[in-house]
Amino acid sequence: MIPKYRKQFNQEFSQEKYSQLKESLAQKGGITPTFRVSESPIFLTKEFENKLIDATESIIDQIKALPSDLLQKAVPENCYVPNDTDKPHFFTIDFGICRNENGEIEPQLIELQAFPSLYAFQKVFEETFCEVYPFLNEIKNKMPDHEFRNHLKEIIVGDENPENVILLEIFPEKQKTAIDFALTEKLLGIKTVCLTKVKKEDKKLFYEKDGQKIEIKRIYNRVIFDELDRIPDLVTEFDFREEVDVKWITHPNWFFKISKFLLPLLNHQFVPKSYFLHEFPAHENLEHFVLKPLFSFAGSGVNLNPTKEITDAIEDKENYILQRKVSYEPVFEDINGDFSKAEIRLLYVWHENDERPVLLENLGRMTKAAMVNVDFNKKDAIWIGSSNAFFGEE
Repeated sequence: MIPKYRKQFNQEFSQEKYSQLKESLAQKGGITPTFRVSESPIFLTKEFENKLIDATESIIDQIKALPSDLLQKAVPENCYVPNDTDKPHFFTIDFGICRNENGEIEPQLIELQAFPSLYAFQKVFEETFCEVYPFLNEIKNKMPDHEFRNHLKEIIVGDENPENVILLEIFPEKQKTAIDFALTEKLLGIKTVCLTKVKKEDKKLFYEKDGQKIEIKRIYNRVIFDELDRIPDLVTEFDFREEVDVKWITHPNWFFKISKFLLPLLNHQFVPKSYFLHEFPAHENLEHFVLKPLFSFAGSGVNLNPTKEITDAIEDKENYILQRKVSYEPVFEDINGDFSKAEIRLLYVWHENDERPVLLENLGRMTKAAMVNVDFNKKDAIWIGSSNAFFGEE
């Protein structure tokens, strides 16, 4: 895609520059990324970008038209958190880069979430690519750094003192996304706090800083519900489902409302047909579909080759979907003449008084494996892992 930029990048690439890229990221974050950083950015045409935006705008329209009580059905009773909001603060949408029946490269929706991704990291990642390969500056994201920061500051910190705003995670130092937490702290002046360290008094929440008890007024939530369920003997003073005097950024209920739950309800040429498992029609062929649990994260529980025996054995069929398979096209050439596949995540923020979300950044993931997740790649492969997309004219 965009041969001139791919050719120039591959000519300029060296292992020394790759080491420089990783070292610079570690220096800026104060921590080494624990996920694999791809050697290469993704180059995509403006035409492809327009297809991404067209699909996303249509999907946003469809979501806005859905009744709130329908969205509410997506929230499991045992996960409901009080004081819900009218809209999410974050909206992320993933597309596979595929080839259609006519041989054209096009996006295909993979999933969507109202949950924050690596916003701070991806901005720094893009800038670092441009520092190591200066020719990328001509096609980088046009949003100035101060505007990017202001969007995140307004969404996450709002009118509060940053001291009273926390990034909430469970055992943050153990998370693969720890470098994003560190960069968010630097960008916004907020503190990352483990859920086990949050103190509760009546309806107020606190954390400790330098021996002082600090009230929490806003929570930038990075905790994923189903991850909590897998931690044995987890002890916390604060349960999400309790009513407390804090503002959630974004409210945890939106994790369920904008999720794979929506896929069977959406229609667009770049949206593969999906069904809830309990509504899968007899005329469809199971071989053409991928089985996905509704609320898993990072590809856990996905079955690329479901069988009738597997689907029949699932008791809570309403919590699974079958999504028509798409074919990721290997179009990103590495220095050895091999090709990687990729998907792209668009990172939006949604201001409370705005009708539509604002696109801030993107996140790319490159692979040579069947699933676009770095855990599924061979360890000696190149052009795999976390990346960033640059859009330009052919």
